Amino acid sequence: MRTGFDAAVVGGGFLGTATAYHLVSAGARTLLVDRADAGRATDAGAGILSPETNSRDPEAWFHLAVDAVAYYPALIERLREEQAGDTGYARCGQLVVAVSDDEIAPFERARRIVFERQQRRGLPKPADLHEVSSSEARELFPALAPVHGAIYSRGAARVDGRRLNAALRSAAAARGLVVRSGSVERLVLEGDAVTGLVIAGEPVFAGAVAIAGGAWSEAFGAQLGVTIPVAPQRGQIIHRGLHGADTSQWPMISAFHHHYLVAWPDSRVVAGATRETGSGFTPHTTTAGVREVLDEALRVAPGLAPAEVREIRVGLRPLTSDSLPVLGPVPGLRGVFLVTGHGPSGLTLGAYSGKLVAGQMLGQAAETDLSPFSVARFGRITR
Repeated sequence: MRTGFDAAVVGGGFLGTATAYHLVSAGARTLLVDRADAGRATDAGAGILSPETNSRDPEAWFHLAVDAVAYYPALIERLREEQAGDTGYARCGQLVVAVSDDEIAPFERARRIVFERQQRRGLPKPADLHEVSSSEARELFPALAPVHGAIYSRGAARVDGRRLNAALRSAAAARGLVVRSGSVERLVLEGDAVTGLVIAGEPVFAGAVAIAGGAWSEAFGAQLGVTIPVAPQRGQIIHRGLHGADTSQWPMISAFHHHYLVAWPDSRVVAGATRETGSGFTPHTTTAGVREVLDEALRVAPGLAPAEVREIRVGLRPLTSDSLPVLGPVPGLRGVFLVTGHGPSGLTLGAYSGKLVAGQMLGQAAETDLSPFSVARFGRITR
């Protein structure tokens, strides 16, 4: 009789680890294969959890993100009970601001979307999501420039991707997760079913396989007979330190040049990020990228000028052609699932995405409609 695992997950970034964690938590014998590629997005992401202030992504993303962020407190509490380690999760609030004249129009559009959605849902309560004056915004974030408009979300949260991934891995290992370093050369296909994977020439069998390869996921498309249009988008993020400043209560900042600021308790403010589509698999800093991040940070928050540069991180976001994730089974094949393509939203959506796909792998009824995120939307190719 052939032996193996109940489930196998390809990719040890946040999406893969979250999927594996939920599999072993449900009692499944699970293998996680981790190639530990340099530049995976998990190790660089900012971890902003604030769907209520998002005015860019479509409604399908928003509904998934609301559920995903609502799931975080229960997950963080469970990890605390399992003594898995610090995750960096905290509710810190967020300001969405218009600093320059060219941001006034997009701010007005964002305000309309945010508050119409709030009125329609009845959430968040006005005390938790409302406009504030320029002076009130600067009281919340002292380094901020004078602003033309500001929206404050009290319930917005942040999480540390590296720490959260490590905590999930630790908790999963305590439940029996098997982790194997290496690269998956190909999947084992038997008729219309994926029954395992090949590592270093050795077949390893599994009842279900999840592809969570981040920016590298497209490599499995040809064998599966589907188009997985996931490509790397480089993001450069700069960690800066303000000596003596108590940044523990500072909210996150989002403006309208597609950048952000995230404050942490250790007098640290993270500024990001570039969105370098077409970067290829090259996770290095560039002069132009560093300048872009620094210039934007000082435009929005000139009070950060004295800050030291502590660290620069580079991540390769797995971005799809329509900027939505790829979740769920592969049509026409049994035993194989995708959990990839989250772009800049990996830390927002990832824990919940992993939970949902793990449930599908175990044959459970879906608690959320994942059809908008099916790989079927991109069409098939011939195997």
